[in-house]
Amino acid sequence: MKAVVLAGGYATRLWPITRHRPKMFLPLGETTVIERIYAELEAEPRVDEVYVSTNERFAPDFEAQLADSPYDKPRLSVEQTREEDEKLGVVGALAQLVEREELDDDLLVIAGDNIFDFAVGDFLEYYEQRAGPTIAAYDVGSTERATAYGVVDLEDDRVVDFQEKPDDPPGTRVSVGCYAFPAETLELLSTYLEGGNDPDEPGWFVQWLQSREPTYAYTFEGDWFDIGTRESYLDAVAWQLDGEARVADTASLENATVGDDVHVMADATLVDVDVEQAVIFPNVRLEGSTVRRSIVDESATLGGLELHDALIGAYTQIPDGPAN
Repeated sequence: MKAVVLAGGYATRLWPITRHRPKMFLPLGETTVIERIYAELEAEPRVDEVYVSTNERFAPDFEAQLADSPYDKPRLSVEQTREEDEKLGVVGALAQLVEREELDDDLLVIAGDNIFDFAVGDFLEYYEQRAGPTIAAYDVGSTERATAYGVVDLEDDRVVDFQEKPDDPPGTRVSVGCYAFPAETLELLSTYLEGGNDPDEPGWFVQWLQSREPTYAYTFEGDWFDIGTRESYLDAVAWQLDGEARVADTASLENATVGDDVHVMADATLVDVDVEQAVIFPNVRLEGSTVRRSIVDESATLGGLELHDALIGAYTQIPDGPAN
């Protein structure tokens, strides 16, 4: 079996933090979002090769990361886009990768910006038992949240209806970014696209597929994070830190109050600062400020601020900030 890690998005909702950085590289404790996936796939004996699908713009970043990586399975596969408006869509990019890499094995597809609280091995064991296309599904607990995802209706464990981002969801169980397809199903990707169907969300393909052949859902409990917004990323950081703070040994704190779910990275300086549920990147200097539910990117210099629900880009200097 082969695996594909989808990492081709431009993460515009997290700009400026992800304007020049793949969101899959966002730190999550001592690792990153995508490295959690690499580690699971490296340890999974059913998977013998991993294709990391990204765009031309971020390809050099992934090349550098994989060159320094301890993992043997991942290799880069680059789609021919450089900007948001050139995107092929998830289904389009997957179909292009299958053709480009001449894949003819069963395929595990994982969104590189998702954090799953289940073992990939358990998902694949379930897939092998069903011997058909399989998705992972999670109950988000509210119809309001469900409107942002593909909502799944099941009979036993078979998908009998699938609605992509419905205005009035019939339930709260949604498809998350993990799919397994038999080799013969991959041939249907081109059939789907040639029929003029939506190339973007994989849910549209699942909706089309389940009406043509038995499609199954592996349901799981626990936690799931789709790292697409500031809120979801900070929630994932809080989950990883498990209610604690992580402060790098080389960070400098002077009269600083660091609350729960805060990650302060190397060589950051916090003076007269109160911080809660935040990520402070390396070489940031914060002085005389309050930071809540915010992300401050590397080498920013800020002072005298009340930051709430903020995204501060790298090298930002607020005019009334402290002198260097």
